[in-house]
Amino acid sequence: MIRIAMLSKWHVHAVDYAKQIRQSGKAEITCIWDDDAERGRAWAEELGVDFEGNLDQLLTRSDVDAVIVCTPTTDHEPVMIAAARAGKHIFTEKVMATTVEACRNISQAIQENKIKFCISYPQLTWPIAQYAKQLIDNGTLGRITYMRMRTAHGGSLLGWLPDYWYDLEKAGGGAMMDLGCHPMYTASYLLGKPCRIASVFNNSCAPAPVDDNSVSVVEFENKAIAVLETSFVSPWSAGCFELLGTEGALVSVDGVTKVRSTSFAVDGWVIPDKLPDNLPMPIQLWLDGISSGSPIPFDETRGEALTELMENAYRSDREQRIVTIDGPCI
Repeated sequence: MIRIAMLSKWHVHAVDYAKQIRQSGKAEITCIWDDDAERGRAWAEELGVDFEGNLDQLLTRSDVDAVIVCTPTTDHEPVMIAAARAGKHIFTEKVMATTVEACRNISQAIQENKIKFCISYPQLTWPIAQYAKQLIDNGTLGRITYMRMRTAHGGSLLGWLPDYWYDLEKAGGGAMMDLGCHPMYTASYLLGKPCRIASVFNNSCAPAPVDDNSVSVVEFENKAIAVLETSFVSPWSAGCFELLGTEGALVSVDGVTKVRSTSFAVDGWVIPDKLPDNLPMPIQLWLDGISSGSPIPFDETRGEALTELMENAYRSDREQRIVTIDGPCI
């Protein structure tokens, strides 16, 4: 059994990660650390495990092989570097860190200490993401010209997000930093290297200055343009995904998927007979990587790629300009 320490209950997904570990049959939770001692002790008591008030002390424990990082986003860098230097494998909530520089510091510690690292990109395990990648790779859609993806909920409008979610010093951002990760990492996975980004973020329900209604437009080196949308004020928003190319298109709205291509025998939209199966959830891929050495697709390189988009998305909105990322588009 892989012995896991949960590092903080700050993130709203922490409880679900603990549940996944306990149901995995491959790992167990041995202890908890939290910078909020009251919150950490209560969770440890609930799970029937030790609470460790000192992170450095926890990282010396012989019954900790790996950690799951659910701390405030802005604490990711020091926490993960400490864990890596202590030889603990790392699973982290997104984003990896709020700056590319911080991600590179984490990556260096991971690589120097031969750590198995995984970031939580659950929507890349979904059938639609795998199907889109297949269609790109086999040329069914031709050269990709456009992608649009929207992931939204009503957490601010309906008031069910915790108050601390709007603490910019801890969260590092608002809707785009949190929920907008999903369209951003999907675009990075499907379209490759970005070269320009423009953002418009605003605030209608969440405490300022946190964004709760946000759109970024990204141009990639392959000339594809992606429109990436997110919101905390849209409880009735459809989950939308569009991928358009010179030879076809893929559209999925609320799980209803259709595709067309000039290579098909029919001229029009087709509903696929079957989409690819779900991949295992990221936490399962991480556990398998630790136990058997199998590849972990959502590694530190993927983590850096998301933060490159995210850091520049916020820069674009803040400076009210199009931001060029690491050199002009060719």
